Amino acid sequence: MIEKPFKFIDLFCGIGGFHQALQSLGGTCVFASDIDQECRATYEKNYGLKPHGDITKVSEKDIPEHDVLCGGFPCQSFSKAGNRMGISDSRGTLFFDILRIAKYHQPKYLLLENVRNLAGHDNGNTWKVIRKNLNEIGYNVAKNPIIFSPHNIGIPQFRERVFILCQRKDLGTIPSFDFKITRDKNDCSIDSILQEEHEIENIEKYFLDKQKLELINIWDEFIKNIKGRLPGFPIWSDYLKELDLDEEIEAYPKWKQNFILKNNQLYLENKKFIDRWLKKAQRLESFKGSKAKFEWQAGQTDEPNIWETIMHFRPSGLRVKRPTFFPALVAITQTSIIGERKRYLTPREGARLQSFPDSFMLHQKDSVAYKQLGNSVNVEVVKLFAKFLLCNEEFDYQVYGLKQLFQEEVLADK
Repeated sequence: MIEKPFKFIDLFCGIGGFHQALQSLGGTCVFASDIDQECRATYEKNYGLKPHGDITKVSEKDIPEHDVLCGGFPCQSFSKAGNRMGISDSRGTLFFDILRIAKYHQPKYLLLENVRNLAGHDNGNTWKVIRKNLNEIGYNVAKNPIIFSPHNIGIPQFRERVFILCQRKDLGTIPSFDFKITRDKNDCSIDSILQEEHEIENIEKYFLDKQKLELINIWDEFIKNIKGRLPGFPIWSDYLKELDLDEEIEAYPKWKQNFILKNNQLYLENKKFIDRWLKKAQRLESFKGSKAKFEWQAGQTDEPNIWETIMHFRPSGLRVKRPTFFPALVAITQTSIIGERKRYLTPREGARLQSFPDSFMLHQKDSVAYKQLGNSVNVEVVKLFAKFLLCNEEFDYQVYGLKQLFQEEVLADK
């Protein structure tokens, strides 16, 4: 249990997702750093604290004393370190900067975040290196990384991330965070983060243009008229035709051959409709490249309607998902389309998906705001793990719609 007020540092701070969470629990940020100049500007604008730049150029001796070290560190390859398992092998990675600062200052707690793939990276060697190195400098760390997403606690975004909880050894061991989701997966509602039209400044720029409306409508016509089950495989319009299969697919890898065969079978079962539909689709100027591809990921339904889904234009095609929760915000231009409203997700709605308050001042340029939010941590998820780590005696799984599996196992043993 940490005493309040406490001090924390915010490494690789971005726009301050950790700052928002820790400050709400009684923490004061005494140091922040990020290599991105625009992130530093957004951070200073919101918190009145100017982050330092490249952390590799900051001596640990120049960092103030603190109780908690936070960091969503970039994930570089740990393959070389995985062979040797020593702290020196982590040099040259930004994880080493966390180690050197924590080793020098010995804060009570470390709260770290990374991408989902960290858990299994390099056949598990990356995680072994991280855990061993943290253990060597004096910290207890859970045996396995925690994988968690905002949708687990009712925030409508599927965004699995790895969280690493560390406690200084003299403070004891960390209880295991073993959880079961007790809320229904449909409890998430995208409506909970959407703005009303009158709240959106310059709303016209978020509406779909004529070309995109036509393109989505043509794919809506396709999905409403094909026979049988809705396709769970990518639709590639180039292969919706008569094919000489042996000649046209033998050079491709097996996975691609499989998709081509499925497209060809779909065509043969719907030949009359698809021939007519393709002529209409190919008259559209935008029906080419990735926009002539389609992925239905919204499940089986008797009355499919693209305008009732969430969509993305991706390199693999127009991807369609159920409107239960948004896919992870990413730091590239694949902004979600809200079918029902025929417009893109706004930066403010993106901020709400990351649990930033509406008072948070976003970057004035949308593309930069989307990027910064895509690179951020979710504030409410960080707050959950901060409460678990710093205030464990007060932590209540049920508040978050979760159940502690460890308690179930203990009761079962009795």
